[in-house]
Formats: sequence, structure tokens, C-alpha cells
Amino acid sequence: MSRSHRSPRSCAVHVALVALVVLSVVAGTSPAVSATGTATGPRIVSVYPNPLADGDVGEFVAVSSSTPQSLTLSDGERAVDVSLPGGTVALSADPTAARALTDHPVVGVPGLELANGGERLVLEREGTVVDTVVYESAPAGERLLLDADGERTEREWRPLGYEPRPVSRYEGAQATAFVLPDSPDVALDTLRAADDRVLLAGYTFTSPRVTRALVNASDRGVHVRVLVDDAPVGGLTTREARMLDRLAHAGVEVRVIGGEAARFSFHHPKYAVVDHTALVLTENWKPAGVGGRSSRGWGVRIDSPALASDLAALFASDIAGRDVTSWTRFRRGRAFTESDPLSEQTFETRHESARVRVDSLRLLTAPGNAEREVVRVIDDSEERLDVVQVSVERDHSFTRAAFDAARRGVEVRILLSGAWYVREENEATVEWLNRRAEREDLPLTAKLAAPGERFEKIHAKGVVADDTVLVGSLNWNSHSSRENREVVVALEGEAVSNYYREVFAADWKGGRGPVGWCGLLSSRGWRGSCWRGEDCGSIRTGDALGASASVSRSQSLVGRHVLRRVRDALSLHDVVRDRDREDAAHGNVRDGRIAPRSDHFLATTQ
Repeated sequence: MSRSHRSPRSCAVHVALVALVVLSVVAGTSPAVSATGTATGPRIVSVYPNPLADGDVGEFVAVSSSTPQSLTLSDGERAVDVSLPGGTVALSADPTAARALTDHPVVGVPGLELANGGERLVLEREGTVVDTVVYESAPAGERLLLDADGERTEREWRPLGYEPRPVSRYEGAQATAFVLPDSPDVALDTLRAADDRVLLAGYTFTSPRVTRALVNASDRGVHVRVLVDDAPVGGLTTREARMLDRLAHAGVEVRVIGGEAARFSFHHPKYAVVDHTALVLTENWKPAGVGGRSSRGWGVRIDSPALASDLAALFASDIAGRDVTSWTRFRRGRAFTESDPLSEQTFETRHESARVRVDSLRLLTAPGNAEREVVRVIDDSEERLDVVQVSVERDHSFTRAAFDAARRGVEVRILLSGAWYVREENEATVEWLNRRAEREDLPLTAKLAAPGERFEKIHAKGVVADDTVLVGSLNWNSHSSRENREVVVALEGEAVSNYYREVFAADWKGGRGPVGWCGLLSSRGWRGSCWRGEDCGSIRTGDALGASASVSRSQSLVGRHVLRRVRDALSLHDVVRDRDREDAAHGNVRDGRIAPRSDHFLATTQ
């Protein structure tokens, strides 16, 4: 039954003295948890106290040991003795129900009860405490994970079915580095060349060209499977429904992931496994993304059977969850959002794709290991750190790590999107980044991108840290790194880092400049850009004022104040207009609820 507390009762009590309790509070509103134990001895690896079924049927505790053990599990009120065969097993008072909820072998333990409102579990061996777990409350349908990646530092509540993954590391391989919109044929040709299998994971899917490639592959006998999110922000469109219908009618296995018991807030990765090749992108499977009709994106095709096999295992795990539904079943009786017209815009190829050698590879995933590993990459940088993102969260661990890198003397450049739906927030963020860097005298500069004729908007999520490149779907905000399913590859090597750094340098050069008083003026038609680290030279007014002025970096405070007032006046109309357009066109709706337009919006729409 569901319990928030228990009344006192006489029972055997095992008193445990715990030498050390390490507290860990999960980000957001997750309840506090504490745990002790080691990764090598017997330990509690997960607790599932609050199943969705009535009466908490199937609740369990998973315990791991490397060898057969005789242990005692107590909660301070009662104790149960268990004999474990070795490995990981689930202990449950209702083993039949528990077997439907976990893949671990289940051992029946009569009398085992777990409190939803908080519990202290003590694991003992011959009277000696070997592990202790304390939690304050148990969210419905969520499992407390205590041993992610083999480290006793990961403690978090996650929906049942989510499995933490270790960081996968592989030897070097040949790769094809490319960017969009310059080289849309790389991804398409990879799909067209499939002989055996295509496993495609995405957030949205609206590309007619990719649809044709998958249908043709299926007609050739290729095993094609597709997994996309069931409720992207703004809803599934009529175009996406048509594309998925066409795939399903051609015999492609199409499934959607989400719903009340979803393991992830959004299924947001952009990758494909094609035979023994891995294709990882920052872009969605739509004309504006992988089709090369709009966005600046990064992509890489990696000829690594080991990496492809690992991504295939991730895909198999994600598509097998209880939160996954076949498309044909899901779409019955549903209405879909009207689609916007397809863009016919084309862009000149300025950056050709390139075959490059990658010295080593890592596969990172969120939720789980990606945030920690990205911070590690930034922390390891010594000379240069280039970041391109739709936006950045100011108090995120990534942003803090970038400032720490600058304090070590690393030259940091952050390029953000100037697209209308994030422009107001990004202007404020860029100015905040640059002001903070100037205040601390740090070699960190931020800009808004000015696409010109090269692309329409920044959509890439990339990092070049010395000779390490990060390519994938991970946005620089907490929702993306902790709640969404995201996939990132870390590529190490001089050749691959040089390729993406050259693209970044070209986009940086075309940027509007740091948005301080000078950069924002230039974005409104003034010439020149400066705030930190660049020579502003002279700023010449556009038609707005019909005059000219020269401003040096040593401009007086009075002069800066005047220009700041001009900046505010020039931008006010645009800010109000664009906020209204964004709210009208991109309501952040999921499962019928409207969420605040904030970093959550950015994490889920990009």
C-alpha cells in the first residue's frame, strides 16, 4: 500500500553505526538522498518504493554483490535475511509483479515494505554495515539509482526503465566531418548506401528526402527502424504525420517515445546507425536541419564498427521501453498541428566536407554521463575553447567551467544564435558574459551570430577545446543535460579539431560582435564591433541617426552611457515585436500544459 509514514511496532531492530554519510541533493525539486558504501562491496544499487500500480505492487530494492553473500536488510523497524547468488538481484515481497518491472533476477522476500514518505535502509553482513541509503520521499513511478557508471557519486530519481550508461571509449577511426547547410548530401548519401540496417533516432522527422531514402532502403531489404519524440514542442505536425505514415506503410518500424511514464522529458538526439557506421548530428531530421535549408549545424560520419554497435545498443534500449508506442497505434484518432510551408532557400557551399583522422572517440549520453564529461573536456582545455550554441544558461556547470577555463588563461569564444526567437535573451546573455569577463579581466568573449548569406540561423551545439571536438544534440542548459535523452560524440585529434575550428572562425568573423554598447549598435546598422579583445576602430551610424562618431575602448563613462541609451532605444521595438511573434508561433506546450518560455523552451525546441 502507499505509505507516507509507519506507526511504531515491535520488531527486530538492527542498529547500525554509520561512519560516513555523503549527502547529495538532486537538482531541481528532487528529494534529498544519502548513501554510503563502495563500488566493490555488496551495495544497494536502486530502490523502487512507489510503483504506479495500486498498493505499490512490485516495489523492490536492487542489491549487487560480486560473489554469493548472506546479508541482512533492515529499515530500523524490521529486518530480513537474504541469500544472494552474486550479481545484481531485486528483492521484493511480490516477486511476480516485480519481474514485470525490472530485468534483474527477483528474489522473493516476505515482509519487505518500502515507505513512500522516506526510508533508511541498512545493508549488513555478519553484523557489519556495508551500505546505507536514506531518502526523504519517493516520486511516483521513479526509481532511485545509486550506482550509475560504477561511481558512488551518482544518486538520482529516474523514471522506471532508465538505465545509466558508462562513458564508452574507442580507438581512433576515419571520419567525415561536415557542416550544414553546406553539405546536406553527406547524411543523405550515408542513408542511401545502407545494405543491412538503419537505426534512426530523432526529435522530429519531416524531411521528404530522408523519408524517400528510408523507404527505398526498406524496399531493398534493409532493416529500418525509426524512433522519435511523441510530443515535440508545438505538437506533431501534419507533415511529420505524413512522413511517418509513409514510412509505416512501406514496412519501416516507426515508434514514438513519451507519455506519462516517459523516461525522458524529450527524446532529443539526432543520430543514425547505418550498417557499421555512426552518423551524429546537431540537426533535426527536417529540411531546415539535415536538409540544408536553414540552420548552421555540425555533423560527423564515423567509420567505427565499435561506436556503431554501442549506438545500436543505446537505440535498442530506448526503443524497447514501456514509454514507447508504435506509430500506427499512436496516431489513431489524433489531430496534428498544421505545418509551416517548406523553405526553398539554398546556400552556397563554403565549407566542403572532409575526411579526417580521429585519434580517439567517446560516446556521451544524457541524462547521465554527458554533463560530467563535457565539464571534464572544458576543464582539460589549456589554450583555446570555442563554443557554438543556440543559447547558454548562465548558471549552468558548462558556463561556470568556461569561466574557470578563462581564469586559467584559456582563450574562450562563445558564439550564440541571433535567431528571432532567442535574440532578446541572447543579447542580454552575451552582454552579461562580456561584462563579467571585462570585470575579471578574462580572455572570454561572446558574440551573436550574423549569418549573412552563409546560413539562416545558428542551431549547432558544438565545442572545440584544444584538440577535442564535441558534436551532438546537447544544449547548454540543465533541462537538456539532465532531463532529455541527448547523444554527443567527443572526437580527439588535430585534423578533426582543425576542421571545426576553421568553420567556427569563419562564423565568428561574420558575427555581430560582442553585444555590449558597441556590438549591439553594429547589429542595428552601425559599423564596427567591440567590447573585449577586439579593436573597435570607428563606429559609423546607419540611417537611424545620419551622423558618424568615433569611439575608442577608452570611451568615457558618459559616452558609454549615451550609447547604451541609444542601444536600448534601437532595440526596444524589436524586442517587443519578436517576443510577441515567438509566443504566438512557439507556445511551449507539452501534454496540454503551457510551460514558461525559458531555457526549457530552448532545450526542447532545438
